[in-house]
Amino acid sequence: MPALICGSLAFDTIMDFPGRFAEQILPDQLHILNVSFLVPQLRRDFGGCAGNIAYSLKLLGGTPLPMATVGSDGRDYVARLQSMGIATEFVREVGDTYTAQAMIMTDRDNNQITAFHPGAMMQAHITKIAPRSDIKLGMISPDGRDAMLQHAQQFKDAGIPFVFDPGQGLPMFDGRELAGFIEAATWATVNDYEGKMLSERTGWDSAEISRRLSGYIVTLGAEGCEIWIDGEKMRVPGVKAAQVVDPTGCGDAWRGALLYGLEQGWDLARCAQLGNRVGAVKIASRGPQNWTWGG
Repeated sequence: MPALICGSLAFDTIMDFPGRFAEQILPDQLHILNVSFLVPQLRRDFGGCAGNIAYSLKLLGGTPLPMATVGSDGRDYVARLQSMGIATEFVREVGDTYTAQAMIMTDRDNNQITAFHPGAMMQAHITKIAPRSDIKLGMISPDGRDAMLQHAQQFKDAGIPFVFDPGQGLPMFDGRELAGFIEAATWATVNDYEGKMLSERTGWDSAEISRRLSGYIVTLGAEGCEIWIDGEKMRVPGVKAAQVVDPTGCGDAWRGALLYGLEQGWDLARCAQLGNRVGAVKIASRGPQNWTWGG
C-alpha cells in the first residue's frame, strides 16, 4: 500500500559548530544581534522532509510515493530516489529556480540554527492529488504554504486518510487554518515545541486536539513521545542511542516509521515504539539519509 508523502525535496548544507550557541549569544543584546560561528566541518546532503521520510519508509520495507518539486539542479536527487527504488512519478521539475536549500548549523548540545530557501518548493501546489485505488494513506509534511493547504483538502476530497505533520511550516498558518488541517486529517504529529505553538494558535490543548483525530502524537526527542487518543495520554519511552552524532532528520526518520506502522495496520503505540528505535539509529549517523536499518 503506497503512502503519498507531500513535502519538500531539498539539499542540506550541514555545519558543525564545536561550541555552544548559548555561549556566543548575549541575551540582553538580542536587539543588535551580530554573531559569526566558525564551522570547521561542512557537508552537503540530500534532504527535505518528503525525501527524508521516503528514505526512512523505504528502508523499513514500505512503499513511499514522494510528491514534491525540484528545480533545474534537482535531477541528481531524482536519480538518487529512483536508484533506491522510490517512484518519482509525483516529483516535478520547475525550471528557472533552485531546488529548496537548507543551511543547518548544529552546536555541541545538538541545538540547531537553520536558514531555508524554498526555491521550487513554492510551486508544489501545481501537482494535484486525485483518488487512486492503490493509495490508501498520505502525509502532509512541511512544503509550500499553498501546497499544504490544497493537498490537505485534496486528501480529504479523495477520501485518503492522512497524517498532518506541520513541522517547521507550522508558523505559516493561523489558528483557523491549523484547525482546518486538524479537522481534515486522520492523525497529527508534532514535536513538543510545535505542540505548544499548535495549542496556542488553535486554543485547543492536546486532549482536545486528540478528540478531533484518530490519534495525536507529540514527540519528545530522547524522552520518547506522548500518544493522545480521545483525550487520554499514553507515554512511549525513548530508546537510548548507541551514540549521538547528528540529530538532523531524526524527526523525519521517526515519521517514516509511523507511516510504515500505519501501512501495516498497527496501533499507534507500536508505531511509536518503532519510531523511537529508528530515531535512535538515525542520530548515530551524519546527515538525514545516510543511516541504515538492520531490523
